[in-house]
Amino acid sequence: MALKEISSNKCFGGLQKVFEHDSVELNCKMKFAVYLPPKAETGKCPALYWLSGLSCTEQNFISKSGYHQAASEHGLVIVVPDTSPRGCNIEGEDESWDFGTGAGFYVDATEDPWKTNYRMYSYITQELPQLINANFPVDPQRMSIFGHSMGGHGALICALKNPGKYKSVSAFAPICNPVLCPWGKKAFSGYLGSDQSKWQAYDATHLVKAYPGSQLDILIDQGKDDQFLSDGQLLPDNFIAACAEKKIPVVFRLQEGYDHSYYFIATFIMDHIRHHAKYLNA
Repeated sequence: MALKEISSNKCFGGLQKVFEHDSVELNCKMKFAVYLPPKAETGKCPALYWLSGLSCTEQNFISKSGYHQAASEHGLVIVVPDTSPRGCNIEGEDESWDFGTGAGFYVDATEDPWKTNYRMYSYITQELPQLINANFPVDPQRMSIFGHSMGGHGALICALKNPGKYKSVSAFAPICNPVLCPWGKKAFSGYLGSDQSKWQAYDATHLVKAYPGSQLDILIDQGKDDQFLSDGQLLPDNFIAACAEKKIPVVFRLQEGYDHSYYFIATFIMDHIRHHAKYLNA
């Protein structure tokens, strides 16, 4: 599938690039960013996928998180997709910031009019990795995933729904139990319909209870002063309790004074890159 290069910038010895392509899953043009560390010039590197949060594009993480130096040092290719289809001309897709454009929630929609385009789960787990593996110097056997907020939810469900596919997973302030929070209820009822039993297939707290797979070492950072934590949007305690019940190791760090912003992400991004490098470079 043809890729069109949109931009390329040298950064910490590597290259930060952005590409556009026609997505089969999403039936629209999509952009994604990819960072190629210096090691990619001489051999195949592991791929680490980042999923962004509500209202973001591929630009937020690459311009605000400060991840490049760590990715360069550990020899990781970092892949950053957009958060939803764009320009599908669906009625209502631009009416609110937490549903439709910029808010794909990493699910495969089953309801009209969303089901033709809003297939972010299949895009992230199938189409995009195939594209990356075919066009860049990555080792398909070494892949991990992380994300923030809605993207933290996405990272957790992708790892939990595909045992063994990802070597490691981590998240910043993830939406841990979307079937019980306002954001999740709005998105899931729109994309997946009114049958709430179907929502559980995209809820990390429910998925972990039935997780059959290989050992998964989960790292979560959460800002203690995060307004969305106090608003009941994130519900990490429910996820941690479910992990404890299944004896799945999760390192949960409640960070004093930090909020939901990219200042928080930038503070701890090195820890997350190291967490993934430990597994990807093993």
